[in-house]
Order: sequence, then structure tokens, then C-alpha cells
Amino acid sequence: MAKKSTRATSEETQSTSTDSATTSTASETAKPATSATEQAEQTAKATQVDPQAQQIADLKAQLADKDDQLLRAQAEIVNMQNRNKKEQAALLKYDGQALAKDVLPVLDNLERALATEADDEAAQQLKKGVEMVYGHLQDALKKHGVTEVAAAGEKFDPNVHQAVQTVPVDDDHPADTVVQVLQRGYLLKDRTLRPAMVVVAQ
Repeated sequence: MAKKSTRATSEETQSTSTDSATTSTASETAKPATSATEQAEQTAKATQVDPQAQQIADLKAQLADKDDQLLRAQAEIVNMQNRNKKEQAALLKYDGQALAKDVLPVLDNLERALATEADDEAAQQLKKGVEMVYGHLQDALKKHGVTEVAAAGEKFDPNVHQAVQTVPVDDDHPADTVVQVLQRGYLLKDRTLRPAMVVVAQ
């Protein structure tokens, strides 16, 4: 009887040990499942956008956009200032162009008057007066940058010469050379105020 009791006790002890091992294994198996759930929750929390962080990011983007707009506006202002300076410089450089153009016909008429013959003393005195006026007018124009276009004997330049007639080429006048000046031309500094009307050898 004692031997049977000992066996039974031994079997119960083994059974208990087996059950304990099974429970421990099941517990260990359950742990990874719990760990995976926690990881999923942490990932979900990480993917959630913080409203304050999003607002800061939006404000930074708006600030960068405003900075870009400001730089563009400043560059445009600088360009406008440069254009205005150039325009003002051009206006100052060619100031009086309209007046000079209006004066040129007067100069032409004085030249025609000086080209006439003065037979008597009165006509000669009058011619001297015209010469004085013509000289003063030329001096005034030169002071303001108005100069005569070089034409007679020069090579034809369409920028400052206007060909109104052509003549055959000869030994004294090669091709594209100004043979005669019909009307004087004038420059205002480096700008053509009026081209010279010329006869060109062709």
C-alpha cells in the first residue's frame, strides 16, 4: 500500500510539473502578442500629427513665401530705379533736342541769305549782319552739343547721310562716296538730329 501511495504522489507531482510547464509556455507565447500590440500602439501614436507642430510648419512655410515675395519686390524696385536713372540721364543728355530741330531751318535760311551776292554797300552791310547772326547761332548750338555732320568727300553712312541723288563713279569720287551736300546735317552729341542730304557716287 505504501508503494502505491508513493507512486501516486510521484505521478501527481509530474502532472503538476507538466501543467506548470504548459502554463509557462502559454504565458511566454502570449507575451510576443502583447509586445506586438504595444508596438502597434506606439506606431499609431508616432504617426499622429501634433497640431502645434503642424501649425509651426505652416507658419514657417508662409514666412519663407513672404521672404521670397519681399526679395522679388526689392529686386523690382532696384530695376525700376535703374531704369529711371537711365531715362533721366538720357533726358539730360539730349535736353533741348526739339528746340535744336526747330532752330535748324533758321540756320538754313541764314546760309541761303549769305549765299546771295551783295552788290552795293547797303547789301554788304546787311550781309555782315547776317554773318554775325549766323556765327552766334552756330556758337550757341555748339555749346549745347549740336555739331555739323561731316559729309563732303566722306564715305556714305546711312546713319548720318540721306542720299537724294546719285552720280556715276569717277576718278575723284569712288563708289559710295559723298560727292555734294545739298543740305547740311547735324548731330546732337552722338544722336543724329538731322541727316545730311547728299549726292552719292554709284
